[in-house]
Amino acid sequence: MRVFGIAGHSGMGKTTLLERILPELRSRGLVVSLIKHSHKDLDIDRPGKDSYRLREAGCQELLLTGKRRWALMHELSEDAEPSLAYLLNKLQACDLVLIEGFKQGDFPKLEVWRAEVGKTMLLPSVAGIAAVATDGHLAIEGLSTLALSDVAGIADFIYQHAAEREVILSTEVRNSLERSSLD
Repeated sequence: MRVFGIAGHSGMGKTTLLERILPELRSRGLVVSLIKHSHKDLDIDRPGKDSYRLREAGCQELLLTGKRRWALMHELSEDAEPSLAYLLNKLQACDLVLIEGFKQGDFPKLEVWRAEVGKTMLLPSVAGIAAVATDGHLAIEGLSTLALSDVAGIADFIYQHAAEREVILSTEVRNSLERSSLD
């Protein structure tokens, strides 16, 4: 399992780019999963549905299954958000995990940047950015720049630069140990 991130401010087109890249990666025979982090309070259930009522009644985890998909909902209550390592361990085996969000994570990322949105780049304040995908001209010494329209080229770059899951997990464990030794 390899891991690669897609980063950028809100409105830059990260999800749109992922919608275009996923079919390209799948056409190459890859099994691709995705972890999307949101800073918003997330709820995929609706009031009035049985699953919502049961979660509200106190289920810690609720696994909902149907003919075409299943979803596992886990209530955090007052617990901290899970780490990326924890979430990666929840996924079934696949060739590539794309991560949207977790900007501060220690893994390779592609920054999606469009000047017309009017926001600054994440670079250089966010570590791990290996390239920038843009719809304009951009030249940054020592950094690859990819055209947002070059879906095949972006897919190539992602797969070539994705990190092995074990590297991500060992880095996160090491960083956690370093933080706890400072306390």
